[in-house]
Amino acid sequence: MSEFTHFDQNGNAVMVDVTEKGETIREALACGRITMSRACYEKVAMGEIGKGDVLGVARIAGIMGAKRTSELIPLCHLLRLTKVEIDFELLEAQAAVEARCRVRTVGKTGVEMEALTGVQIALLTIYDMCKAVDKGMQMDGIRLLKKSGGKSGDWEAMKQA
Repeated sequence: MSEFTHFDQNGNAVMVDVTEKGETIREALACGRITMSRACYEKVAMGEIGKGDVLGVARIAGIMGAKRTSELIPLCHLLRLTKVEIDFELLEAQAAVEARCRVRTVGKTGVEMEALTGVQIALLTIYDMCKAVDKGMQMDGIRLLKKSGGKSGDWEAMKQA
């Protein structure tokens, strides 16, 4: 079990001890998308969803979600985030919205989980605000794109076609 850091020698789940680790600048970027009906996509793009500014509310929700990751994922450390940024791209050809979440901190552990949580909460908020128009929306492609800092250094996902 040596490659799994969240288990002790007896197989018990544990929070990783980062006490002795040095602080470094940590950054992570994650993305995901929500695909919807053409009618729903047009309403989002034109700002015509009855509940209000879908992407504005989803941006705030994603930021809040990233900040609360340690409350949602049992073994995540509570981090002092220095930046959380949520951006959206409207993908007209696919009738989809792509969300990207960039998170930064100076700390002893990475912010990958915060970036992934920010994306997922932003997408769930879009679903919640649009479900009256389209209950069949689909979220997918949620993944880490890159991370930097820490002992393991920089990492970047391979480009997908």
